[in-house]
Amino acid sequence: MESVPSEESFLRRVVAVLSAFRPEDDGLGPAELARRSGLPKSTAHRIALDLVDAGLLERRGPRVRLGLRLFEIGQRVPRQRVLRDAAVPYMSDLREATRQTVHLAVLEGGEVVYVEILGSSGGPRLPSQVGGRLPAHVTGVGKAILAFSPPEVVKGVLESELVRVGERSVTAPGLLARELETIRRDGVAYDREESGRGIVCAASPVLGPDGLVLGALSVSGWATRMRLAAVAPAVHTAALTLSRTLGG
Repeated sequence: MESVPSEESFLRRVVAVLSAFRPEDDGLGPAELARRSGLPKSTAHRIALDLVDAGLLERRGPRVRLGLRLFEIGQRVPRQRVLRDAAVPYMSDLREATRQTVHLAVLEGGEVVYVEILGSSGGPRLPSQVGGRLPAHVTGVGKAILAFSPPEVVKGVLESELVRVGERSVTAPGLLARELETIRRDGVAYDREESGRGIVCAASPVLGPDGLVLGALSVSGWATRMRLAAVAPAVHTAALTLSRTLGG
């Protein structure tokens, strides 16, 4: 007979179930939910039913998917909400000026989380999605944020496993460290097909009060159609202007 879990262990199990979902998922069945969460099938199923009752998950036939209430709660996160609300006008201007896809992202651990994306017609299919994550070291926004992050944050990423996402992903800590130094000097980071074949981007950090890095803006497009040298100044200017608006 399964023992009654403590409040702490139960919360961890709830987090494991919610964390099992990926941006591209439109629903998970009981077996896959258990496999990804690392929980027994009966436990994962019971927690999923509780989350459905709470509105955090939704039924889709025999499968479940993330619920609208989770999105509503996420929109109340102060840092993301304030940053997004301030950034959207600058992102719109940047998309208008470059005719490319514009991203706003923040750093969480060794990954970037995309807070807002303004897409463009004719652009590449990007691996990024609002609320989705990518390893920071393979993205322009991630490297832009890391370059201006506290030393302990950078050290943590450099000492972790730098996974290869694209053919040109930088996986050598020394190379990444030198690249971050250049970004810190120039204020612009680049993704040269590191997150996906044919995709490039230019990114700049968004700074808040006391020079603390809050996130980053980027412009992404096809390597064959977008000149990084041409869009980089626009991205840098937009990020600097947004930083001043936020008190940076």
